[in-house]
Amino acid sequence: MKIVVTGGLGFIGSHTVVELQNEGYEVVVVDNLSNTSLSVLDGIQNITGKVPAFEKLDLREKEKVQNFFKRHPDISGVIHFAASKAVGESVENPLLYYENNINTLVYVLQELQLKPEANFIFSSSCTVYGQAETMPITENASIQTAMSPYGNTKQIGEEIITDTAKVTNINAILLRYFNPIGAHPSTEIGELPIGVPQNLVPFITQTGFGLRKELSVYGDDYPTPDGTAVRDYIHVVDLAKAHVIALQRLLNKKNTAKVETFNLGTGTGSSVLEVIHTFEKVSGKKLPYKIVGRREGDITSAYANTDKANTILGWKAQSTLEQAMASAWKWEQKIRR
Repeated sequence: MKIVVTGGLGFIGSHTVVELQNEGYEVVVVDNLSNTSLSVLDGIQNITGKVPAFEKLDLREKEKVQNFFKRHPDISGVIHFAASKAVGESVENPLLYYENNINTLVYVLQELQLKPEANFIFSSSCTVYGQAETMPITENASIQTAMSPYGNTKQIGEEIITDTAKVTNINAILLRYFNPIGAHPSTEIGELPIGVPQNLVPFITQTGFGLRKELSVYGDDYPTPDGTAVRDYIHVVDLAKAHVIALQRLLNKKNTAKVETFNLGTGTGSSVLEVIHTFEKVSGKKLPYKIVGRREGDITSAYANTDKANTILGWKAQSTLEQAMASAWKWEQKIRR
């Protein structure tokens, strides 16, 4: 079966391509290389023994998207990662996020609705919950007003998919992830941020390696045990495996609704300081950091209730925060050699 993975050379996409190929799927990767590099293909090949088909394609170019689907009429499913994903950047440049995250989704769905049957996995986010009223967050938690344009694009994306599925042959699963971290245990692929990292863990590992002078901790006055923001950090390999399981659910027609939603996390919240101390433990390094003001768009706390994914998908996160941080550190050391 041929599966298209958009943004398939990105952090989560590349790990998902590995898991798909390990399960025997034929994968076509689409990526515009805006936040990754072609070298990721080598890493995928080194792990799985085969290189996926690859097309450099900017999904904002509608005619090229149409042409791509004409050339691949035998697609069994699409896993859609391609999107910009930094909260802070989205606050500074909202139009970039609306164009890149909404237009691309619409163009892909327009092609899928032409097929007699289509299976679609959407890379969503716990940001759709905003600052949820209760923890842990279930899939039934109300969708709050988005705290950032990035979060808003995920909310709008889910609405677009839901509205489209009602009147087409598209079946979809929305996967709302919490905070993916870590790297493949082979250290062949991992997180490769271009420029200054927007996410906590690569900034930690780069600081640990000496590339950054110190880490900024945005706020220590949150109503949390140590005053720093709390998130649910999930190992990227666990996350990737969930995508394959969700896809198989659609391919095997096990879904009970046209659109299903699942939280993907560990079910445990960890504060920024806890993540820093975990890094110090696994690396043996003292991490220089300073407390600065809160960052616009950030919320206090978010961690998942994963009962639905555990029960219905039969999926559960396996790796601990220590294991994820150790893999991220191993990856950082490898790419700086």
